[in-house]
Amino acid sequence: MSDELRSVAEARERADHARERLFATFDDLLGAFKLLQQRLEPSHLARDAWEAAKSKGADMAEDAVDAVAKRPVATTGVIAAIALFLAREPLIDLAGKLVKGKPKPKPEKPKAERSTPRTSKPRKATAKKDETEIAA
Repeated sequence: MSDELRSVAEARERADHARERLFATFDDLLGAFKLLQQRLEPSHLARDAWEAAKSKGADMAEDAVDAVAKRPVATTGVIAAIALFLAREPLIDLAGKLVKGKPKPKPEKPKAERSTPRTSKPRKATAKKDETEIAA
């Protein structure tokens, strides 16, 4: 019987060891789940997105500075073209003034009198004919 008691004790010891490993595995999974849950919180996602955008913006700014340093004349030309495009209306008016001299005053549109009451009657709605039928 001592062999049976010994085998029962070993079986209980193996079961206890297996139970401890199961609980340790469960604790590891629970810790990983909590970490994943924290990473997926909206505040963490927003912070990560902001950090990535800041980093990308800094990289783009650095690249732009390098490009301007390599080609300053081309950059100046592009900026001047954009400025001329954005200011085209005032520049056209200025060129017209320089060529013609004094510009003619624009005729004023007559202002409608708003204080006079409405004299016309409102239109009545007319019944529409159904034009979906085809005449035979």
